[in-house]
Amino acid sequence: MGTAAASNPTGPAGDAHLPLTGFTVGVTAARRREELVALLTRRGARVVEAPALRILPLEDDLALRRATQQCLAKPLDYVVATTGVGWRGWMSAADGWGRGAELAAACRNAVVLTRGPKATGAVRASGVDESWSPETEATDELLTWLLARPLDGRRIAVQEHGLPLDDFAAALRERGAEVISVPVYRWAPPEDPGPVRRLVEQTARREIHALTFTSAPAIAAFLATATADGLHEQVVAALRTDVLAICVGPVCARPLLDAGLPVVWPERGRLGALVRTVTEELPPRSRRTLTVDGRELVLQGNALLVDDESYWLSPKSATVLRALAEHPGWVLSRAELLRRAWAGSDADEHAVEAAVGRLRHSLGRHGDLIRTVPKRGYRLAAG
Repeated sequence: MGTAAASNPTGPAGDAHLPLTGFTVGVTAARRREELVALLTRRGARVVEAPALRILPLEDDLALRRATQQCLAKPLDYVVATTGVGWRGWMSAADGWGRGAELAAACRNAVVLTRGPKATGAVRASGVDESWSPETEATDELLTWLLARPLDGRRIAVQEHGLPLDDFAAALRERGAEVISVPVYRWAPPEDPGPVRRLVEQTARREIHALTFTSAPAIAAFLATATADGLHEQVVAALRTDVLAICVGPVCARPLLDAGLPVVWPERGRLGALVRTVTEELPPRSRRTLTVDGRELVLQGNALLVDDESYWLSPKSATVLRALAEHPGWVLSRAELLRRAWAGSDADEHAVEAAVGRLRHSLGRHGDLIRTVPKRGYRLAAG
C-alpha cells in the first residue's frame, strides 16, 4: 500500500496546491496505520509504510485470565489504566469470560488512575470514572502520585501497555503494595521485517523527509533495526539534520529525547493533530520560491511545482536541482555537483551527467531550465 520515494514525472492537475506535495513520510505505526496513511496522502505526501512493531492481543492468554481472577479475588485499592486499546481489550476479554460486569464493579470501587486522554476515554466508556490523570501522560507521574500515598498492604492492578512495567511494579512493591500486572497485549517484531529495514536504509540515505511515530516502543524498534543493520550512525546523523522526527506526544518522543535527537509533537495526542504538525513543520524546512526564465517555480521536498503541475523527482535529481537553484544563472561544475549529491560515494562525473539527463526528462517541457555550459558544468536558467 505504501509508496517508496520513486520518480514520477508529473503529478495530477491541482496536486501542486497540496501542502505535502514533494514530501516522503515514513509511517511506523501498526495500529490505525491505514487512517494515518490516508490523512497524509490526501495532503499530497508520498508515504512509506513500515510497521516497526505489531500488537499481539492476549484475549485468550492464560496470564491475562489469571491476572483478572487475581484482581477479583479481593477488593482493589488502585487501578492504573495506561492505554485505551489495552483497557478496552481487558474489558472485552473479561466480558468473554462472563466476568465483565464484575470487573467493572471492582474498578468502580477502586481509585482509578489513567495515563492520558485515550486511556481516560476508554475507562469512562466502560462505565468507570477516573480519579486522576497526569497532564504529561507520563507513567512516571502516575508512579510519583502513588508513592506519595501509604501503600503498605494496598492492592494495585496495573494494566500494561505492550511491555512489562517491571520498574513501576518493583517501586510499588518496595513500599509494601501487592501489585497485579495485567498484560493485555504485547509488542512483537513485524511479521515481515523487510519494510522497516528499507525505511531505515532510506532514512540513512536521507530519502525520507519525516518519520512519524505513535509509540515509544516503535522508536526503540526502529533504532534497534538501524543498529542491527550497521546504519545507526547514519540514521542518527540524518535525524539530527535532514529527517524530521514527529511523534504523537511527549511520552512517545522520550527515546528520541533521551538520545539527544530533535523531535516535535502536537499539543494534543491525536492522529489528526499529528498530521497537522507534519503539514506545518515540513514545508518551511525546504520550500523555496524563485522566478526563472519568466516562470515562477517552487521547490518543495522532492518536487518542482509550476503553475498547477507538480513534477516529482528522485531524491538525487531533487538534490541536483536544489543545488542549481541556490544561485540561478551561476555555473556549478560537475565536480561540485558530485560533491553535493554523491558525498561519500565512489560515483564519478558520468553519474552527474546521467542525473542531469534524468532531471531534464523528469521536468518534461520545463527541462530547458537546466542549461549546459560547455567544458564548465551546468546552471539553472536565470530569472
